[in-house]
Amino acid sequence: MHATRSAESGEAVNALKVGVVLPRHGVGDVAAHARHAEQAGLESVWVGDHLIPTSPFLDSTLVLATAAAVTERIKIGFGVMVLALRPVAWAAKQVATLQHLSGDRVLLGVGVGGEVHGDAAWRAVGVPYRERGRRTDAALAVLPDLVRGEPAKVDGEEVTLSPGATMPPVLIAGGPAALRRTARYGDEWYPAFSAPDQIAAAARELAALAAEHGRPAPRLTVALSIALGDVPAAAIDAQVRSLTEYGMTDAQARRALLTGPPARAAEHLAALAEVGVHRVIGMPFTGDRFRQAELFTEAAHLAA
Repeated sequence: MHATRSAESGEAVNALKVGVVLPRHGVGDVAAHARHAEQAGLESVWVGDHLIPTSPFLDSTLVLATAAAVTERIKIGFGVMVLALRPVAWAAKQVATLQHLSGDRVLLGVGVGGEVHGDAAWRAVGVPYRERGRRTDAALAVLPDLVRGEPAKVDGEEVTLSPGATMPPVLIAGGPAALRRTARYGDEWYPAFSAPDQIAAAARELAALAAEHGRPAPRLTVALSIALGDVPAAAIDAQVRSLTEYGMTDAQARRALLTGPPARAAEHLAALAEVGVHRVIGMPFTGDRFRQAELFTEAAHLAA
């Protein structure tokens, strides 16, 4: 990127950070895409977290362990861990282990899980779907101590995990309803498919909520569906239809896409940076994922 780089970390200073979501399955694909993302100069790679999705999906912790094993610098992110699907002590053990294996490169996105995937996963693990928000908050309250190897109360029992690890940044995913959770527990707010004006309005509310807890305003990471370059209109229309399943209108879905040449995408990235976004995660929805990572990097260069 067109920015000064830290001699110690190699990361761009005062520049918009960009990352990409890894493929959902295929071990060779995961390793190849993680290496390619690092070589392209991206800041991070991310993977979703699903137990019983509508399409094949590998376990997120093992995907990130694979990504960490084949790279040296790039950060590895949960985009996002559905924390309430796991006993919190196991989740903490997984996070701490990834920190050790990766050399403190974990970015811990956390979400409560959405209705679009149904409740089959919740039934499978014996967790009532309606309790996912409460359980997520309870887990977030003790997770830092558990990851650090400090004593924590879990269901009335004192638990100390070993070895402890550095607690990674916590990014709380979700729309406006997640702001209170972010203000209380999160280092960053992590919305998806949001336009700059929506981000700006929510960020002001988030800062006020964080101040009520005596905490600084969380930072902002945004996820966007991307398809840069010459992309058939039919592919874009299909992605718009898929986004409307999340309750978005057709117009909102189209605003949430990052498409067109890198120069046009750079204008959108610059607008997000202008309202305080410091990281954008690209979710490629076309088959040319290597090329999308390269074009996304180019757009970030132009936006710097």
